[in-house]
Amino acid sequence: MSWNSFGRVFRFTTWGESHGPALGAVVDGCPPGLALDESIIQPFLDARRPGQTKFTTQRQEADQVRILSGVFEGNTTGTPISLLIENTDQRSKDYSEIADTYRPGHADWAYDAKYGSRDYRGGGRSSARETAARVAAGAVARLVIPEIAITAYVVEIGGDAIDRAAFDAEEITRNPFWCPDAAAAARWERLVDGARLAGSSLGAVVECVATGVPAGWGAPIYAKLDADLAAAMMGINAVKGVEIGDGFGAARLRGEDNADPMRPGDNAPDFLANHAGGIAGGISTGQPVVCRVAFKPTSSILAPVESVTRSGEATEVRTRGRHDPCVGIRGTPVVAAMMALVLADHKMLHRAQCG
Repeated sequence: MSWNSFGRVFRFTTWGESHGPALGAVVDGCPPGLALDESIIQPFLDARRPGQTKFTTQRQEADQVRILSGVFEGNTTGTPISLLIENTDQRSKDYSEIADTYRPGHADWAYDAKYGSRDYRGGGRSSARETAARVAAGAVARLVIPEIAITAYVVEIGGDAIDRAAFDAEEITRNPFWCPDAAAAARWERLVDGARLAGSSLGAVVECVATGVPAGWGAPIYAKLDADLAAAMMGINAVKGVEIGDGFGAARLRGEDNADPMRPGDNAPDFLANHAGGIAGGISTGQPVVCRVAFKPTSSILAPVESVTRSGEATEVRTRGRHDPCVGIRGTPVVAAMMALVLADHKMLHRAQCG
C-alpha cells in the first residue's frame, strides 16, 4: 500500500514526479461556497517557484496551476478539487550519470530497496518538486481558516542564526531568504553563494507561526494537534527535525521556567509566556502556534562523495543538474502550506465533534 494522502476531514492527495509531464493535488473535504480560482492559488506557488534568484535551483518552471474540478461559477462545490501543475523544464539527461549509482543522503537506495526500482530523473516522488502540489493544496486550505494568519521565515542557515532582537516582520519579503533580520540576510548571501560555488549545500531552520488559532482544536490522544503538525512537517522532503514551542530547549529548563504562567483575562486566561508553542495536551490554547523545522543540506551536490552502484561496486558520485544550494529557502512556503493544511483539518474535526 502506498500513502500519498494526508488529513482526516480536509484531506489532500498529491501525485506526479519531478520529471513527469505534470504533478498536482486532489483536495477532498473542502466546504462548498468558498470563492476559488487560479488567481487565489498562484501567489503561493510563485513564492515557492524555482529559478528566481541565484540562491535557488535554476530550473525554470512557471508553476501555473489549473483547477480541473470542484469549482463552479467561481465557488467550491464540496466535491474533490483537482489541481494540475505542468512540468515544462525537465532535463532528464542531467541524471544519466547516476542511473546506476546511489546518491548518499538521498532516497535512491531506500526507494530501490522498497520498490525494486527507482526514478533517477531528479528522484521522482522523493524530489522537492512534489512540494509544489502541497503549496497549491495549502492555498485552498487557507480559505477554510480565514481567521488565522500564518507566517513562515528562515531563522538559521548553515549554523548562522538571526538576532531575535533585530526581528522585523516586514523584512521577510524584502530578501531572497525569507529572513526577518536584514543583517543575517546579508551574511547569508555570502554563505549560500559560497556553498553554491563550491558545489556544496547548506541546511536551514524555518520557523512558522500561526496566530488567531482558537483554544480547543486538536484531541487528547491520537489526533494531537502538535503530533499532526510534526507528521506534516516531517513529511516535507529534506526535513530531519521538528520542534513545537521551545522544543528541545524545554529539556534544558526547570519546570517553573518552562511553565506558561496565566492570569485572569476577559474571556480566557492571559498567558505570560508561550514555551508550549500554543498547544497543551495536544489541544490548542489560544496562543500563537509555533513550530520550527530543520532542513538538511541538499543531498544532490557536485562535491564528490563515496557511494556504491546498484551492483554493489564502490564508486564516487558527483550529482550534476540544477539543485538548491539551500533547500530550506524554498521550503519556507511549503512549511506555511502544511501549517494551513493541518489547521484546516483540525478546524473541521473540532466542528464535527463540538459544533
